[in-house]
Amino acid sequence: MSRRLSLLTPSGRLTLGNLLGALRPMRAAQAEADCFYGISDLHALTTPRSPETLRGAITEQATLLLAAGLDGSTLFRQSRVPAHAELAYLLECVATTGELGRMIQFKEKSRRQDSVRASLFTYPVLMAADILLYRPTQVPVGDDQRQHLELTRDLALRFNTTYGEVFTLPEITVPPAGARVMDLAEPDRKMSKSGPDGGSIALLDPPDVVRRKVARAVTDSETGPDAVRAARAAKPGVTNLIEILAACGGSADGITTYGALKTAVTDAVVAELEPLQERYRALAADPVHVTEVYARGAERCREVTAPVLAAARSAMGL
Repeated sequence: MSRRLSLLTPSGRLTLGNLLGALRPMRAAQAEADCFYGISDLHALTTPRSPETLRGAITEQATLLLAAGLDGSTLFRQSRVPAHAELAYLLECVATTGELGRMIQFKEKSRRQDSVRASLFTYPVLMAADILLYRPTQVPVGDDQRQHLELTRDLALRFNTTYGEVFTLPEITVPPAGARVMDLAEPDRKMSKSGPDGGSIALLDPPDVVRRKVARAVTDSETGPDAVRAARAAKPGVTNLIEILAACGGSADGITTYGALKTAVTDAVVAELEPLQERYRALAADPVHVTEVYARGAERCREVTAPVLAAARSAMGL
């Protein structure tokens, strides 16, 4: 059976975009692959946040992954598998400052701040360690992470050439088309769990909050029977609403006004989130069960990653 790996960083509240673009495909993959799904809590430390905020985000995300139906996978927290941090250092001894400095995300994030943590510069190496430890055959990745996965392949190839064959070069797979959910207020950018709250629908938003956010979603000034149509360049806001509606099982066929479109989107999103929220409430009432699931997952991860780390250490002469 093939092996797949995905990690999500608890940098904010999981959104409808995460559900449609990541969690649903992850759930579907469980039927055909040995899946390892993790919470990359070490990556969350690249930007300042209080310990209380981080703990709360980790707990909520861990429970949501279970509520989303990922219980057929090995679920784990990155920080509970020490091999991640150790292999990251070994790979830092293979990476160069030049290639890390070329990472687009680092350039963009550091440009907006006077000072950034060193971990923001090196986190693509930790991401490479996350991947290479599990020797996955496929790693689903969006456009914003493609450069990092290409770096992972470069580091694996360089390590294998320099020290001997240890790592499997992962194959890049592209998430299903149409899974890219854009921000409701700024439809030219992706809906983000760490972005402004007004344009993102959180998975735990109650129906009245969903209704308010969709009602405020950006459309345009066009009127007439053809106003409700998909045209990404000319009508990004309307297109985003139509695609969200379709992804939640609805259709814009026959809808001619933006008000009717927003009503249909609200109803479809609320219906999509309702069963997940019910499962979340049940799991949140039994935190011991959630803890045990992740503890078992971390134990399996330690077993799986130990031989890979040992091989890397030995190959480098340690």
